[in-house]
Amino acid sequence: MPNFSYVALDHKGEEQVGVLQAGSESDAIGELRRMQLYPTQVIEEGKAKGAKSKAKPTKGPKGAARSKPGSSKGKSTLFASGKVKSKTLMIFTRQLATLIDSGLPLLRGLTVLGKQEPNPVLKRTINGLADSVQTGSTFSESLAQHPKIFNKLYVNMVKAGELGGVLELVLIRLAEYQEKAQKLKNKIVAAMVYPVIVMVIACGIMVFLLTYIVPKFKKIFEDMLGSADKLPGLTKFVMNLSSNLNQYKWFLIGGGIILFVGYKMFVATKSGRRVVDSIKLSIPLFGDVQRKSAISRFARTLGTLVTSGVPILQALNITKETAGNVVISEAINQVHESVKEGESIVTPLEASKVFPPMVISMVDVGEETGQLPEMLLKIADVYDDEVDNAVSALTSMLEPLMIVVLALVVGVIVMALFLPLIKIISGMSQQN
Repeated sequence: MPNFSYVALDHKGEEQVGVLQAGSESDAIGELRRMQLYPTQVIEEGKAKGAKSKAKPTKGPKGAARSKPGSSKGKSTLFASGKVKSKTLMIFTRQLATLIDSGLPLLRGLTVLGKQEPNPVLKRTINGLADSVQTGSTFSESLAQHPKIFNKLYVNMVKAGELGGVLELVLIRLAEYQEKAQKLKNKIVAAMVYPVIVMVIACGIMVFLLTYIVPKFKKIFEDMLGSADKLPGLTKFVMNLSSNLNQYKWFLIGGGIILFVGYKMFVATKSGRRVVDSIKLSIPLFGDVQRKSAISRFARTLGTLVTSGVPILQALNITKETAGNVVISEAINQVHESVKEGESIVTPLEASKVFPPMVISMVDVGEETGQLPEMLLKIADVYDDEVDNAVSALTSMLEPLMIVVLALVVGVIVMALFLPLIKIISGMSQQN
């Protein structure tokens, strides 16, 4: 059997070099895997001279292999074809951070998580990351091959952790960031879901009554009174509304679809998105929650990036892209331009008219004391609590308001149907 020279990584991420006998290259790779080695190069002796040499990988933080910049170019992005929910990604980050912090090498940690991951898209992605790291790419380069799953914030934080040799610490910070961001998102969703459900139910009941119940009563009333002109004013209004709804329902459905498509097209434009985001920040009740959540996201993202070692200008660019609101994003862009010119962060923040005085003063203190990252994270914690309080207040206000709205919608229709009955009963009593 021919001899094969190999270069492989052991379970500690250390490089092992040797020679073994095998029937073929695939058999040699299989034998190495049975030896719990991860081959990065396997060449049959006698053919080594004609084979193209590979760059020798060097050990990175916690066993992460490094390669020359661009070594990951040209790799397949097959595993980036799907999307992963933020909660699923949060759990993966926390698990990987825990494994690496406990001393397990990065490659081994990815292999373990790949075997136990239930989500098929993330499972394929983790296996792809492990293969990429095994062949010599850095972890951040491997993550960058999957932009639909790992955004720029994720990739740049990992890159900063690799350069600083504190990958496990950065992953822990990233996991904490994702957990707090998910918690904030859940609060916002909880505040929005209740009124939406109530309004959908109210609309459903109203449509059912107007299209199915009211027409039956209309026919009964016309037969008993002889003419629709004798009906009370409120009843006439409801009857006409019912007739129009039944007569023009396809036009109304088509108009609704056109409005929805038009809204999507409008929001897709830069100016349209800015108008919509401005309205979101100024809507009564909901606008306050939107503003506070956007400020919390800005402060936590920027604070986490800078704390992890990402340069301030690069951190501002990433924060701008993950702001979630065009108005906030434009304000951050002004901050970026100001810092680029060597000026303070405070001036453009104040000029934007978006950030409240408390945020501006805390950022000013952070700059003066050289503790800007810590101050930003404190701002994020404060505004997380503010969002929690705002959501609680919003929910307590909306519950009775929605009940009143639902009662009015049903009550008006029911009253419109009972008024003619009262009139008929009164007429029959007078005849007797």
